[in-house]
Amino acid sequence: MTNDPPINSGTSLLRESARRTLELEQQAIAALAGRLDDAFDHACELILACRGRVVVTGMGKSGHVAGKIAATLASTGTPAFFVHPGEASHGDLGMITPGDVVLALSNSGETAEVTALLPLLKRMGAPLISMTGRPGSTLARHAEAHLDAGVEREACPLDLAPTSSTTAALALGDALAVALLESRGFTAEDFALSHPGGSLGKRLLLRVADLMHQGRRLPQVALGSPLRDALLEITRQGLGFTCVVDAEGYLVGVYTDGDLRRTLDQHSDLSGLLVDDVMTRPGKRIAPDTLAAEAVRIMEDNRISALAVVDADGYPVGALHMHDLLASGVI
Repeated sequence: MTNDPPINSGTSLLRESARRTLELEQQAIAALAGRLDDAFDHACELILACRGRVVVTGMGKSGHVAGKIAATLASTGTPAFFVHPGEASHGDLGMITPGDVVLALSNSGETAEVTALLPLLKRMGAPLISMTGRPGSTLARHAEAHLDAGVEREACPLDLAPTSSTTAALALGDALAVALLESRGFTAEDFALSHPGGSLGKRLLLRVADLMHQGRRLPQVALGSPLRDALLEITRQGLGFTCVVDAEGYLVGVYTDGDLRRTLDQHSDLSGLLVDDVMTRPGKRIAPDTLAAEAVRIMEDNRISALAVVDADGYPVGALHMHDLLASGVI
């Protein structure tokens, strides 16, 4: 005998509850756009003028949101960190300097642990930006800029659990971070510099030169070589293709595994063929300083598994295979 409910009896009610929650939170976020005013601009100006860091603080659920906002700011060009307001009153206030800007979150604007910091921050001279759901609250009134994150009601049917209010605060924090990002001219490469360990960082930072085979690992044969020599070079290097170069060393074409299949379809006797007769001209190529992610795009668009890497003068300097991109984590 179990107390588990029938599998299908409450499914529609569960979905209806979920839809109602999402709709209420969507409405809460949509309402924020209409309340953006000069205070938002002033908050951005305070942060852009900051010579230190943005110190984000909040208690309870607002504290969790504050931590995420701090992380988003830090990864998008605005140095920031989270300080727990309770710990700040017991020594961690020393982490804040007069050159910092403090961003304090509290839905009520009356959270005791946060408002207790107000006299100390005023004495220190660190500018305060507040994000609350009540523009007339203590925290809002003592801030140099107040961001209104108020919601009409929580998605919680009891109108008690922080749901719509935390979603709104999180979205407003994202809006602040993105506005600052664009104002700073923050680029994808800047973003990658703070994410070097993840797949995103690899896609944005790794260049073809970091992954290509070069020197003795560069497959190549001379123009006019027997096809047999090209096949032996492909086999020896194991990259599925070989570069074909002229007498001056310029890349004039490539011969690939795919070309071999076409050659077999079209010729019954390969013994008299030269690589010139069956190679692909001029062949897909890429520069060594190109992002590895661009190499992925070229390979996928052309349904090929390798690329010749050439310098600005057209000399082959390397070879890149799809397996290298897979092994590096770019794909």
